[in-house]
Amino acid sequence: MNEPVQRRAGDGSPAPAADDLRWWSAERIRDAIARKDVTAVEVTQYFLERADKLDPELHVYSELDREGALAAAHAADASLARGELPGPLHGVPTAIKDHVPVAGLRGHQLGDTPAAVAKCDHFGVERIRKAGAIIFGTNSMLGAGGGGTLAGEGLFTPFNWDAEARSPWDTRHVPGWSSSGGAAAVAAGMLPFAIGSDGGGSTRLPAAYSGIVGFHPTAGLIPELDYERPRPPAGITVGPLTRDVRDAALITQVMAGPDGRDPFSLQTQPDNFLAHIEDGVAGLRCAWTDDFGFTDRYAAPESPRVIALVRAEAQKFEGLGATVEETREVWDDIMPGRMAQWLAFYPTAGLPAPSAETLQAGFEARGRNWDRFHKLFRTHDVILSATSQRITRPIDEWEAAWTTAGPSYPGGSFMGSYCSHTDMFNWLKFPAISIPCGFIEGFPVGLQVAGPPGSEATIFRVANAYQRAFPRLERPPVS
Repeated sequence: MNEPVQRRAGDGSPAPAADDLRWWSAERIRDAIARKDVTAVEVTQYFLERADKLDPELHVYSELDREGALAAAHAADASLARGELPGPLHGVPTAIKDHVPVAGLRGHQLGDTPAAVAKCDHFGVERIRKAGAIIFGTNSMLGAGGGGTLAGEGLFTPFNWDAEARSPWDTRHVPGWSSSGGAAAVAAGMLPFAIGSDGGGSTRLPAAYSGIVGFHPTAGLIPELDYERPRPPAGITVGPLTRDVRDAALITQVMAGPDGRDPFSLQTQPDNFLAHIEDGVAGLRCAWTDDFGFTDRYAAPESPRVIALVRAEAQKFEGLGATVEETREVWDDIMPGRMAQWLAFYPTAGLPAPSAETLQAGFEARGRNWDRFHKLFRTHDVILSATSQRITRPIDEWEAAWTTAGPSYPGGSFMGSYCSHTDMFNWLKFPAISIPCGFIEGFPVGLQVAGPPGSEATIFRVANAYQRAFPRLERPPVS
């Protein structure tokens, strides 16, 4: 394994040149291929070379399918040569978090058990493939290389750091979990976008730690069905990791909408997420919270500085024509009943099934929080907060937090501390996005925008207005 980079960017590297392909958006790549300024094969070869150069340090890939990517790129160019109209992601490279099924590729390895090869695509993957995306393979995630298997409630066995993804801002640190490989790849300019999943913040938190955009849609917006274990997704979603909010909206649009094979998906057609994305935020009403009334319990030493920075960034919406009003609402802490509810939907060998009384208490707390948010959204369009009140940690500290030191954290696991600002929206199945908004100690910090179910178009509009007004052009050293 290559020695990790021992440097860290204070505010990142200089802004990239306008013609630097590694930082192009998915939309720009698609348009350039459609105009025949560049071919899909040339784009694919370029990003395969990026993988060869950077993956030995960053470990973003679980499986890199070179032959499949090149074959898809040749097919994309051939379709243009025949005069066929390009799809919305025509020729754009991507990769998929490795526990999300991609036909013909291995899934996520648990411990020493070899991963099975997926027989079919996840429905969202199927849709981006049909839209013309070039699937490079699968991205690494928490537990890469067979390490980090579940050992208790929020506790894990030791991790395999020869396979776990590293932060491109400093490879001695983590890019966040669990969509770690995808977040690191997008942050480092190895891919224009990746597909992650979010069961407690697992697209938004790596996005915040890595300085990119991560989106968690309304549960059921993007259809899926596990044919071997069909069940409701319980607030787990798939969603895009991008550098550009417009890309996140475009990719979500491609994946969204009902599918007759999925009995649990939303049955109504989604809004057009791009139709009003450039309309700005004039007249919109934003709520702000430091801590949802309970997350100070999970704070780290840097948390006051993180929250102060994000609060100051949130106030900038007033300069764009929105109102920003702090809410003093106190929500129930989600963690006491969250693991019990998780185990009810996802039984795990070696962990006890929750009692009916425990489940009832947890779901009643969920109901109280649901009521509080719906009351808030009668007077506000979105709620703003920090995505995480923590910044990335060095690998040894991160390892300890999830293994030996876990019981020392509130609730007996690092889970509550890591997911303190995000898991609420999985629990309630509300959509939320993280956008980069600054740096603490040289590491990225994220601003979270959340709304009621079905408010994707508004969330993208708010996030896009911020990104256009206050772009972050810093790039990590390993890029």
